[in-house]
Amino acid sequence: MAEAEQHIDYVEVKSKDIIAERQTGWAMFTKATVWGIVAVVLLLVFIKVFFG
Repeated sequence: MAEAEQHIDYVEVKSKDIIAERQTGWAMFTKATVWGIVAVVLLLVFIKVFFG
């Protein structure tokens, strides 16, 4: 059986390379959190007004 050869290039990762991705991810997370909270509050108000 032939052995599989594997070559991995390791590249130094610097914070400036990933900071934009992390900031975008955090902004999307906080936006989704705010919209989720608003949706739950509106749902609870709707339930209270029509059924409560």
